[in-house]
Amino acid sequence: MPIVVNLDVMMARRKMSLNELSEKVGLTLSNLSILKTGKAKAIRFSTLEAICQVLDCQPGDILEYVNEEKNEP
Repeated sequence: MPIVVNLDVMMARRKMSLNELSEKVGLTLSNLSILKTGKAKAIRFSTLEAICQVLDCQPGDILEYVNEEKNEP
């Protein structure tokens, strides 16, 4: 999938656990885990906004586009 989720990277930079982020954002651990592992198919802007607010970051710090065609040998 060309969209990579770097939520774990931002959480590590902020020294924040999944439990703490879950409480502050108001999402279940399972939903955040799905997002963190890159298994999510979509994310609401309101969820992205809440995560960015808590982690003090920009959406581009969490979501990254990777062109798969350029990465092929």
